Amino acid sequence: MIRIGLLTSGGDCQALNATMRGIVKTLFHNVKDGIEIYGFEDGYQGLIYGRYREMSYGDFSGVLTRGGTILGTSRTPFKLLDTPGEDGIEKVPAMLHTYHKLNLDCLFVLGGNGSTKTANRLREEGLNVIALPKTIDNDTYGTDITFGFTSAIDIATKCIDDIHTTANSHRRVFVIEIMGHKVGWIPLYAGVAGGADVILIPEIPYDMDNVIKAIEARDSNGGRFAIIAVAEGAISKEEAAMKKKEYKKKVAARVKPSVVYDIAEEIAARTDREVRVAIPGHTQRGGQPDAMDRIFATQCGVEAAKACMDGKFGIMIAQVAGKMCHVPLEDVAGKLKYVDPDGDLVREAKALGISFGDE
Repeated sequence: MIRIGLLTSGGDCQALNATMRGIVKTLFHNVKDGIEIYGFEDGYQGLIYGRYREMSYGDFSGVLTRGGTILGTSRTPFKLLDTPGEDGIEKVPAMLHTYHKLNLDCLFVLGGNGSTKTANRLREEGLNVIALPKTIDNDTYGTDITFGFTSAIDIATKCIDDIHTTANSHRRVFVIEIMGHKVGWIPLYAGVAGGADVILIPEIPYDMDNVIKAIEARDSNGGRFAIIAVAEGAISKEEAAMKKKEYKKKVAARVKPSVVYDIAEEIAARTDREVRVAIPGHTQRGGQPDAMDRIFATQCGVEAAKACMDGKFGIMIAQVAGKMCHVPLEDVAGKLKYVDPDGDLVREAKALGISFGDE
């Protein structure tokens, strides 16, 4: 008999259920003595407060195409892990207690960077933990791809696609905010796929003079409209030169909801063009997982289950150079995977005439 725990932590995405299905189906068909499954509700909160339910094989039937998470999720900031909450509960001891109370053989954690850091902390405390790389941002270090990423690209790309017709009809410039607070993988891929004229991402600080030049160049070449794909965390060259505290203070003092409004306002003032802002927002996390996410999520689930059966813990499931593999949790926890400003897709986008505002 193998006893496992499942939890989904951090922001939701489209392929969480598909991943859990992969774990459970693989164990069910390969463990002769049977399995007991405990699903923790709302991420690490369920592990802390003992909110869980015993689950059956049937609970994972029909969830391959279902977005979100059947267990619910929440954010439990790693930096507050050793700070008791208002209720006085000490989080780490509480999680250890719940794990041992259920006599678990393995805890599967589906989460992004913060969740992986907590998973590594639990590994350090002696628990058998296997992490699986979940995030639409694709910024988890140690893996080429994360589940949730390709679905988010599809949604962001469709938003850009749909904006084209209205932008063309009215000769407008559209500034579209795409998710990506610290990294720019989604706006980069969606921007290229959707035919954006300018892509602004955190890894490549922009100069508004260059953004304006790109819009004017498109206008002089007969373009009726322009599409600017902007990451939530896009940063100007002036801002990039600031000290971290100074930049945070500037962001905190921002009156408008996000940087896209400032960019749109400056474009309107400097080009005399009609400018609009579009924000797909959390739709990028929603809906069904696309085919690629279903496949990768299933691969992650299968490989995680196999690792559990082989007694391999303290790892994250990853894909590197097209091959599924294990990476030690301590090697990836707390690290981000950034877009390479000199990477292939950036260079190819620039060759197409797409501006990143840096030159």
